[in-house]
Amino acid sequence: MDVYEALYTTRAMRRVKPDPVPDEVQARILDAAIRAPSGGNQQTWAFMLVDDPEVKAKLGPVYRECIDLLWASFYNTQIEAAQAEPDLPESKQWLAIKKSVDWAAENFESYPLFLFGFAQHDATGGSIFPAIWSAMLAARAEGVGASLTSVMMIKGDEVPGILGVPAEEGWNMACCVPMGYPKGKWGVAKRRPAHEVAYRNQWGQPLGFEIAEPLWPAD
Repeated sequence: MDVYEALYTTRAMRRVKPDPVPDEVQARILDAAIRAPSGGNQQTWAFMLVDDPEVKAKLGPVYRECIDLLWASFYNTQIEAAQAEPDLPESKQWLAIKKSVDWAAENFESYPLFLFGFAQHDATGGSIFPAIWSAMLAARAEGVGASLTSVMMIKGDEVPGILGVPAEEGWNMACCVPMGYPKGKWGVAKRRPAHEVAYRNQWGQPLGFEIAEPLWPAD
């Protein structure tokens, strides 16, 4: 797969099939992930694949509780505004995101595979997220959909406890990445143009060029 195709079409793919992800595909995803850079090349990371139904059954209620807390607190204002005026473009986007995340919560146990990322003595994620993104790009190359969530950090040590992470070794859970073969189609993610969110030399100064349409695929 062309690297730009992977970069432009790798997005949160939450609606996936329950079909298992073969071990050889999992191996290629993990092997790509550990090629990512880390601070000082310390590689103070650890990864955990979860596909055991009994473990997923313990994680599902925690995830749903965290999502409920998220909607009721951090995103409460945005959700209420979207529900009050559902026909506005920004409201449609918010409601679509909520619907997608709610599907993930309701169907959590049906995901065939989860990838958890841990960083030792690093709560910033700087040493683990490059590897996680590499894993998601590799998954895209394998036709596997993925979506990153850190919402279960709301419950502190509950998830690491379920997963048997040794509390005394300083491992910080950075994220969970549900994976599976998507029900939908891949496509270029819709985003605000780069020139609206980027500056040059000084904050607020024009970038110097505009990108009206995605540059991939090239004409």
